[in-house]
Amino acid sequence: MYIIVVGGGRLGYSLTKALLSEGHETLLIDKNAEVCEKINKELGSICLRGDACETAIQAEAGTGRADLLIATTGEDEDNLVACQVAKYRFNVPRTIARVRVPRNEQIFKQLGVDVTVNSTNIILERIEHEVPSHPLTHLFCLTGDNREMEILEIRAASGSAAIDKSLNDLQLPNKAVLGLVIRNGEKPFVPRGDTVFKPGDQVIAVAPTDAEEELRKLFSGK
Repeated sequence: MYIIVVGGGRLGYSLTKALLSEGHETLLIDKNAEVCEKINKELGSICLRGDACETAIQAEAGTGRADLLIATTGEDEDNLVACQVAKYRFNVPRTIARVRVPRNEQIFKQLGVDVTVNSTNIILERIEHEVPSHPLTHLFCLTGDNREMEILEIRAASGSAAIDKSLNDLQLPNKAVLGLVIRNGEKPFVPRGDTVFKPGDQVIAVAPTDAEEELRKLFSGK
């Protein structure tokens, strides 16, 4: 697989090193001559100096035959433009962008970036996993035509609107589906229409990203 990494900072450098060790053909693009020189001395001639937002630099990098472009700079604008040039000028099948400002994540997705990685959200998701009382955990955001959907884990709280009600009786958000229930260490099961929810149930749901607040209120009462 031919992979282009944009940005030679700590993240881009570490990612490039890991990809090379896995046997991928990898090229790194960075604006800074000193950064490129240092990386080329350590990893071989794999760093191209230039601005990956420019079509000419991406052409020189052979972006037209790349399978994946990953933009890792500290500037959201640069990462977005680099991904858009790769995707719409060179038809790269998949683009991944680092996003520093959380509110930009949705914009990136709307503008065609296939996958976004936001460090703030990653830390929050880790905290959610480590805090048992947290009612909702993001597990996975779908991609492609389903990029507006996500997979969530919801913990049913005592006293919430969902408790002692069956699936048929719940007023779920539009397009939301409850796919799995985990109860008191028992074998997970797929809920049916007559399944009644109990305090402590862990519910795996697939839902639109804008339905999160509605689900949170239903199962946590907050």
